[in-house]
Amino acid sequence: MDDILPQAAAVARCAAGIAGAADVAALAASAAEARTLALALHGEEAGAALVTGVLSRLNDAIVARVLALLEPRFRLPPARWCWLGLGSEGRLEQTLATDQDNGLVFSASDDGEARELRELFLPFAHAANRALAECGFPLCDGEVMAGNPQWCLSQSEWLEHFTAWVRTPEPEALLNAAIFFDLRPLAGDRELAAELRRGLSELTRGNEIFLRMMSVNALAAPPPLGRLRDFVTATEAGGTIDLKKFGSRIFVDAARILALGAGIAATATAPRLRQAALEGAMAPADAAAAVHAFHALQGIRLAAQAGNLGAGQAPGNQLDPEGLNEFDRRLLLDALRQARALQQGLKTRFHIDT
Repeated sequence: MDDILPQAAAVARCAAGIAGAADVAALAASAAEARTLALALHGEEAGAALVTGVLSRLNDAIVARVLALLEPRFRLPPARWCWLGLGSEGRLEQTLATDQDNGLVFSASDDGEARELRELFLPFAHAANRALAECGFPLCDGEVMAGNPQWCLSQSEWLEHFTAWVRTPEPEALLNAAIFFDLRPLAGDRELAAELRRGLSELTRGNEIFLRMMSVNALAAPPPLGRLRDFVTATEAGGTIDLKKFGSRIFVDAARILALGAGIAATATAPRLRQAALEGAMAPADAAAAVHAFHALQGIRLAAQAGNLGAGQAPGNQLDPEGLNEFDRRLLLDALRQARALQQGLKTRFHIDT
């Protein structure tokens, strides 16, 4: 604890620096400092939940400050608007390897006004995406960003998308659900985001067909556990495991499905799992085990990313399990076994044969 206390003061200083930043260059320096602090917290064994939570909150503050700096430069309309964090940002689970996933929602009286307002919001959103890229948050390869007209929408337009994805759960719709259904407000009128979440809950709560399709999609990425050996690694990736796709994502997907089915408002994985147990969607002991396993996997991911940075490489999610010490190897193995148990629970819950 004594080792972590100085870092707590450093986090507070970083947050103050973000709040007082006069330009994007200053924010870029603060963003680099935030990643350095996350590395320091990880090195002092602060725990994955704390590290990702601190990093995500500092990133939230950077986004909010970017928007505050840019807003006076644009002729924004007198309409309610909210900047949405999506994906890992929406779940407060950002690691050292993250790109942008964001959107913008605004109020409009009809489709015609929505088209007019979108043209006024888009330059602002484009500029914000570029500024965030300068701060070290790469542009999303899939263009899931507020500067994309497809994701700069009125409240009714967002709800139309949600409705279409839920009623026609095709592969692209399921992929979108995995990103957009973790939305969280970062700046602006937060009630707009709350209204979206309430509308989403009405669509998904108890919707067995949609939840089953989401489960089938989630089960397409099983944990890399072998019958004859501990791990199944990807030969095309140099004998490594993707700790995101075949690790933490399993917990994220399962928690999202359970939360959407039970009308749970939380977006973060651990709170979703705990609340799912309270709602009777899973046994409390299973939820506790899943939360511990998820945090263990996140810790191993952070260690791998820190190792990449230490070697002068970009942080990623690939890990060679042969490079782990015996304790961490067993920890990863147990975490992946828990992931398999979580997937088995989805199979049983939704009567899926695979």
